[in-house]
Amino acid sequence: MVALVGVLMVVAAVAWACSASGQDDPRADDTATGSPTPDPILALLPAVTVTPTPSALHSPGASPSPKAAAVKAKPKTRARRPGQTCDPSDLVLDIRGQGEIYTRGNQPRFIVTLVNTSDVMCTTDVGARALEVRITSGDDRIWSSADCVSGEAKEIRRLDRGIPYVRQIEWNRHRSGDDCSARHSAAKAGTYVAVVRTPDLKSHKAIFHLR
Repeated sequence: MVALVGVLMVVAAVAWACSASGQDDPRADDTATGSPTPDPILALLPAVTVTPTPSALHSPGASPSPKAAAVKAKPKTRARRPGQTCDPSDLVLDIRGQGEIYTRGNQPRFIVTLVNTSDVMCTTDVGARALEVRITSGDDRIWSSADCVSGEAKEIRRLDRGIPYVRQIEWNRHRSGDDCSARHSAAKAGTYVAVVRTPDLKSHKAIFHLR
C-alpha cells in the first residue's frame, strides 16, 4: 500500500510539472507575435487623413474628366469674309489738327483717319452722321459736323487692311445746332477740344486754341 501511494504521488507531480510548463506567458505572446501593448500617449493623438494632391489625382497618363475637357475647349472663331461689315474692334479712329493756335481769320483744319486692322477687306459707313467731328469747350458743345447735313447722309466705303480712309474737316469758327436756319454766333477766343466719333468708337482729343 505504501509503495502504491508513493507511485501515485510521483505520477501526480510529473503531470503538474507538464501542465505548468504548457501555460503561456502573456508577455511572451506579445513578444512572439510582434504586437506590443499600445502606448496610451499615442492613443491620444488625432487620426490624420492624407488627401491626394491634384497632381496625383490627374496624372499625366490619366484621361481628363468630361468637365475639365469642356473647360479647355474653346469655340472656333468663324472666319470673316471680304466685304462684310467691319467689326469695331478692328477699326482705329484718329484725328489730327493742322495747327495748335489759330489767329483771327484762320479757320481750324483737321485730318480724320479710319484704318482697318483686320486680315480681310470690310465695309463701314463714313457718312457725315456716322463719322462725326465734334468741338467742345469744357462742357459746352460748340460745333458738330453732323449738324444740318444735307443730301445723302450714308456713305459706305470699302476699307482694305492698313489703307486709311482720310477726310479733311474745316471749322468756320461758328457754333452749330439743330436750327439750321438760325444765324449762329462766332466762337470766342479760348481753348477747344476736337474729337471724331462713330456709334461705337471715339478718338483721342485734339486740343487747340483760338486767338
